[in-house]
Amino acid sequence: MIPPKQCSGFVANMEMVLDVYKRPYDPKRPVLCMDESPRQLIAEAKSPIAAAPGQPARYDYEYRRCGTYNVFLVCEPLAGKRFLDILETKTKRDWACFLETIADEYKNAQLITLVMDNLNTHTPGALYETIPPEKAKALWDRFEFVYTPKHGSWLNMAEIELNVLTGQCLKRRIDNISDVKKEALAWQKSRNTKNAKVNWQFTAKDARIKLKRLYPTLDS
Repeated sequence: MIPPKQCSGFVANMEMVLDVYKRPYDPKRPVLCMDESPRQLIAEAKSPIAAAPGQPARYDYEYRRCGTYNVFLVCEPLAGKRFLDILETKTKRDWACFLETIADEYKNAQLITLVMDNLNTHTPGALYETIPPEKAKALWDRFEFVYTPKHGSWLNMAEIELNVLTGQCLKRRIDNISDVKKEALAWQKSRNTKNAKVNWQFTAKDARIKLKRLYPTLDS
């Protein structure tokens, strides 16, 4: 939700993110966006009625909850690349391990810019709480963290990718994490093969017009 009134902190963080999105593609300094989303494992309470000629398959409105899982997703919008991980938990250690995966994937990069929200697990301190200090510092030095403002999740292009993943793959009842992983990884492979990119158009110039109400009014 966008703030309803003037908010200098919001517009400052927003313009910082939008400036990052203006950077040209550079494999040595890639710009990545990361997001995560908790989801439920859902099973059918009753067996679906199979499709028949002229009649689609029918599913009962009742269902059974079978636990939860967490989707970690990172994308490189200018390269048309993304990868994800499906975990049973959502902890600081999980995030630190996912950061290590990102660093390994971009081992030839000089600096990795990572746009993400300011969840309490998304901090350098979380690294020191989960891995030895030398390793934590070395991992932190691989990254430039750029945070979206509070109420500004829409500024994170990884959220767009998560919405695509949900719509194309996970928007149905799946009752076990193994099937979730299998289908999510198949989606990842297909979308990477297509080199699907996010065509981001919104700029700071647009923001100063369309979101003018958020900018502080200055005395003349």
